[in-house]
Amino acid sequence: MYRGAGQQLRRSPGLSPEDSSRSRNPRLSVIIPVLDDAAALERRRADFRALRSAAHELIVVDGGSRDESLEVSRSFATLSCSTGAGRARQMNEGARRANGDILLFLHADTFVSEDGVARVARIFAQGEEVWGRFDVRLSGAHPLFRVVETAMNWRSRLTGIATGDQGIFVCRTVFERLGGFPPIPLMEDVALSRKLRRIRRPLCLRERVVTSSRRWERDGILKTVLLMWGLRLAYSLGANPERLHRIYYRI
Repeated sequence: MYRGAGQQLRRSPGLSPEDSSRSRNPRLSVIIPVLDDAAALERRRADFRALRSAAHELIVVDGGSRDESLEVSRSFATLSCSTGAGRARQMNEGARRANGDILLFLHADTFVSEDGVARVARIFAQGEEVWGRFDVRLSGAHPLFRVVETAMNWRSRLTGIATGDQGIFVCRTVFERLGGFPPIPLMEDVALSRKLRRIRRPLCLRERVVTSSRRWERDGILKTVLLMWGLRLAYSLGANPERLHRIYYRI
């Protein structure tokens, strides 16, 4: 049962022995939505296997790939499953199937270390935090990427909004109480962050996740930054997420 934002995961004399044990040793489920990511999954197979050993389970949810994403994921995931297209839908399905007390949502091209996973588990074992995210580092070597990633991290700290590139972790019961990710085709991470922020501002970990810079490299750093910031601004002003989705993916 949900016990309120301020009480989440805190030990109490009223907790059952099972709940008390989970507070001391919370289980962590990593949930990764994929779509036509077979090549990236293959390249990072060893990383995912290490991640699975660091967490309690690793769930991959395919959104209708035309390649072998699902087949590749079965070589390292605790559970691989399929659902309809849409990252929000995929992550909600992964959360529904998860057994963990903590949910960590990662993009397929984002890497978190075993130490990062262990840090999240320790934080929740202390019974204080409801949700949070990591600092992000872009994989590219160009000096401008250091500027971009620093701006992303500071923007997140100032606004209390986390994005999927940063790896969002959240207490399962809070996630369920809020209804999970809203069923929108883009900005689902921003929408969830807004709901979570009403309960508590995010814990912004200095530990870094590494996310692929391939879109910036392909489309140009400045152009991509302007596009992403423009889409977020439009969303905050009430733009339709479906229209923003078409712009982002050039549909």
